[in-house]
Order: sequence, then C-alpha cells, then structure tokens
Amino acid sequence: MPVLRFADLTWEEVERLEGDSIAVLPTGAIEAHGPHLPLSTDEIIAVAMAEDGARRLAETGSSVALLPPLVYSAAPFAAGFPGTLSIRPETVANLVVDIGTSIARAGIKRLAIANAHLDPAHLGALHRAAGRLRDAGQVVAFPDLTRKPWASRLTDEFKSGACHAGRFEGSVLMAARPDAVRESIRRELAPNPASLSVAIGAGHESFEAAGGPRAYFGDPAAASAEEGRATIAALGRILADAVRAQID
Repeated sequence: MPVLRFADLTWEEVERLEGDSIAVLPTGAIEAHGPHLPLSTDEIIAVAMAEDGARRLAETGSSVALLPPLVYSAAPFAAGFPGTLSIRPETVANLVVDIGTSIARAGIKRLAIANAHLDPAHLGALHRAAGRLRDAGQVVAFPDLTRKPWASRLTDEFKSGACHAGRFEGSVLMAARPDAVRESIRRELAPNPASLSVAIGAGHESFEAAGGPRAYFGDPAAASAEEGRATIAALGRILADAVRAQID
C-alpha cells in the first residue's frame, strides 16, 4: 500500500481511512548542531526515519499516514547557543497528547513516534505523552533510541554517547539532505570524544558543561553518505519493529 501524507488528504479521505491505520509523527527540535549542520538536523533525521519505517509497514499491508513533523521542542542542553528554540517540556507533552487525541477522534487509534531529538527533557515529555494516550486507550509505539533494545542496533558512535552532530548525525544528513551540510567546515572539524550520555549521568545540563563548546560531539569528519543510508534503514526498521510489537 502507498504511504499517505496526512496533510495532503481531504477530510473525507481521512474519514475513509481504516480504523487500524497507523499515523506516524516525526519529532525533532530546532537547536544547535555544531558549525556544520543546520538547526533542523533532528527534524530531518526524524522525517527520514518516519518515511523509511512507514514504507516498511506499508509493504506488509498496513495503511500508514505520515503526519507533519513536530519541530519545536524542549532543548535546554543547547539553549546557550544562538538559534536554539526551546519550549517547555509540559508544552511538548500536551502537544503530542492533543495530536494523538485528534487523530483518534478521526478514527485512527494507532500512533507511532519517530524521534531523533535526544535531550532528556524532550524524551521525558514524549514518554509522559505516550503514557497518557495509552491510558486513554490508544496504541502508541515510541522506540526511545537511548534505551534497550533500540540503542544496540545503531552505530558505535551512537552507543558511545558522543553522537550529537558527529559521524552518526552527519552521515544521515549527508544521505538525506546533503545540500544542508557545510562540507568545507565538516571536513576540518576535529573529533570530540566527550560522551553526552556520561555527562548526563554526571548531572550536567548543557552542551558546554558536557564538553561541547561548539555544540558537537563525535567525529563529524568521518561521516559518509553510505553510512547515513545504512543508518536511515536501521532507524526505519526500529520504528516498524516497535509498531509491530505493539499491534501483534
């Protein structure tokens, strides 16, 4: 079956969707991603994940509709950098609940969240929203990439925690939106092995405190479009598997 773009449908076409249709919501943020990647990096990755996962679900006969991405979110870790637009976590949670409630009212009871923004405040908001929607009777798949088993299916850099605007994210951007990468800058950036996950565990609350004075972690110069295409496929499989785990 073809993947539908929700915002391109008419209301009567939405009304005709089957009750077991799946709505996929990409979630990202507008925040600093080094001197070489755009503020919209997380949105771009989330949309790539959503599109790949939706295609995999549609190939097995599911009716899938891609929702417009949620691009504003809580981003306190990057709040010290110009361009970061951070909103309150409770606003994020309420937005996701309202979106989920609206699609349920339209007859779609299954929601999949394709998320690429890993700020703890944002992740907490998504978990709270998913819990509230489930309590209301909705089926929600939200594979948190920072948790098992999903994290183990991604790259070594990702698993190290040194993965913000580094090789992991840079590779996906080179595959999905090469025009958005500042190549001349990326190629010259030195590796930054500081781990965000370790820093978060130690109680740090900003990129600067975590050891990222230019808002990147990892090895941007090692990124490649080939790795990015493999990562997008891995993210799509994660999303599809998370949905199947909820509905099977």
